[in-house]
Amino acid sequence: MTTTLLIDDDQELGELLSKYLGGEGITVHAAHSAGEGLRRFAETPYDLVILDIMLPDTSGFEVLGRLRKDSGVPIIMLTGRGEEVDRVVGLEKGADDYIPKPFPLRELLARMRAVLRRTSGPLAGGAHPASPGGAAIRVGEVLIDPASRMVSIGQRPIHLTATEFSIVEMLGRNLGGIVERETLMEQALGKGLDFDDYVLNVHMSNLRKKLDGKASIKTIRGRGYLMAAAPARNA
Repeated sequence: MTTTLLIDDDQELGELLSKYLGGEGITVHAAHSAGEGLRRFAETPYDLVILDIMLPDTSGFEVLGRLRKDSGVPIIMLTGRGEEVDRVVGLEKGADDYIPKPFPLRELLARMRAVLRRTSGPLAGGAHPASPGGAAIRVGEVLIDPASRMVSIGQRPIHLTATEFSIVEMLGRNLGGIVERETLMEQALGKGLDFDDYVLNVHMSNLRKKLDGKASIKTIRGRGYLMAAAPARNA
């Protein structure tokens, strides 16, 4: 059974999602303020968080930042339709995905399943996909460990979201080879080819910052991305 925390002050939405997602085998615990959501998250392990940007006591961005300090739990942000800047900021701060309000329930369910697949099982086809286990991958000073879903630089662990880990694992498994953009969209992000791929651009930007130049992710124009060890620096 999948357990989801919804942090949104819309009580009707909470009741609607509890009923609809409950029928899909997903238990929803609703919190109607930032404080209640953070308290529930500290007390109970959740598989996924759905987080509204507009909360009565503080911004959803603040909640996102606090969750990301200690957890890589998948997070889907609820944004206002047309608020492009909110979506970008959410992704930059560590959200795995976003969905604008109002949204079809079926679309939210599809987004949730796509995010959860990135943390629970292998995907088929194309380039080597992310998987729940397997040998660790070393890229220069960077170590990618599929078993623990952890990435470290030297002895220092770096904090990645579930989506970021899926991307970096796919690139690492295909080290030195091009991973097509469409393949990353479908397998690492769970998106259709018609989805606006700026989400991938933001995740790539975040990854490059976190890898701190210790591994290189190159954009191959018109095709996709290639990961390689960082070039040696002259003493």
